Amino acid sequence: MPSARTHPDFTLEDAAKARGFRRVAGIDEVGRGPLAGPVTAAAVILDPANTPDGIDDSKRLNAATRARLAAQIKASALAWSIAHASVAEIDALNILQASHLAMKKALEALDIGADFALVDGNRMPRGLAMPGETVVKGDAKSLSIAAASILAKVERDQIMQELAAEHPEYGWERNMGYPTKQHRTALTRFGPTPHHRISFAPLRKMLC
Repeated sequence: MPSARTHPDFTLEDAAKARGFRRVAGIDEVGRGPLAGPVTAAAVILDPANTPDGIDDSKRLNAATRARLAAQIKASALAWSIAHASVAEIDALNILQASHLAMKKALEALDIGADFALVDGNRMPRGLAMPGETVVKGDAKSLSIAAASILAKVERDQIMQELAAEHPEYGWERNMGYPTKQHRTALTRFGPTPHHRISFAPLRKMLC
């Protein structure tokens, strides 16, 4: 029998607090795979006594649910922040390091400083000002990371929809910069925009 689908909870946050930490932030990013647009990260310190129902991995939620939960998270969290690594930073650093840069920026921008970080993934960003731990598939395990995944996804989707109005031929309002057939066909026909990641292989090959 397949195992029942798990939902994120406060197990990891509670474990950190049992070790003496008080302000545990969940951190996640979105946008590592697209050919265009920034990579966006969010950091969230939830209030366990006032946490919206339905927080889950953003990939499991539809756009309307993500938008509703994002508003509720912003209204109820003890602290939240969103940050980006630009296309220029992605091309200069590589996508992994740019993702870590966005995470670090988000963590540093929290109004209430965190003293422990739960980071989605298997690599800890360098230079964090506090201890933390990585959590593989953390957005399906930790409510704080899941909340961060929702904020990051909603914010980045909004950016790509705004950029789509400037460059409608690429279909960014639907593909969010990912290499769909429409996006790749438009690249072949119209070439890259200033919002494309020139360091990514499909664009590098095209320019060569």
